[in-house]
Amino acid sequence: MRDQSDFDTFYAGSVRRLTSQMYAMTGSRAEAEDLVHEAFARAWQRWEKVSGYADPEAWVRTVACRIRVSAWRKAVNRLAAHRRHGMPEDVPGASPDYVAIVAALRRIPAEQRRAIVLHHLVGLSVEEIARETGAAVGTVKARLSRGRQAMAPHLSDPDSDLAPDTAPAPSAAGVGRTFGLGPTDQEVRHHA
Repeated sequence: MRDQSDFDTFYAGSVRRLTSQMYAMTGSRAEAEDLVHEAFARAWQRWEKVSGYADPEAWVRTVACRIRVSAWRKAVNRLAAHRRHGMPEDVPGASPDYVAIVAALRRIPAEQRRAIVLHHLVGLSVEEIARETGAAVGTVKARLSRGRQAMAPHLSDPDSDLAPDTAPAPSAAGVGRTFGLGPTDQEVRHHA
């Protein structure tokens, strides 16, 4: 059984010293703190064994150094892979439509957002959404309808002659096509 008070005493007595030592090694206070805290977390997981060592502080310091080396190796491998493969030829940015839809989704309640994403982006049927979310089919339909209505004012074209109150709600197929993942018009009519 781990003795929490024993570990707390060890932590309080050595954390500042170890952080200072790692700061001197890394040159970054934030990195030193992260490394030491991760090493202490690992020490706590193995406290029964670590507490029996002649110098538990040395164990924590060694682990912090190994964590740093591991992070360094990962960074070097990422850079090597990047150099080897280079930048992708064509990296499409987020389209203005995509940005507008994501912004509109953020403005509606979470359950409506979930229903819209599952239906129009993932392509699930109303029944599949009901099974996945544990909601009744009627509830899913209501969330879809209310979500579309709530999104409509945020998706209307500002250059349009229509006032926001009279702007048409975005079609399900339009939302899906904007993301490039949605159902066809026929699928939308079938599920609506």
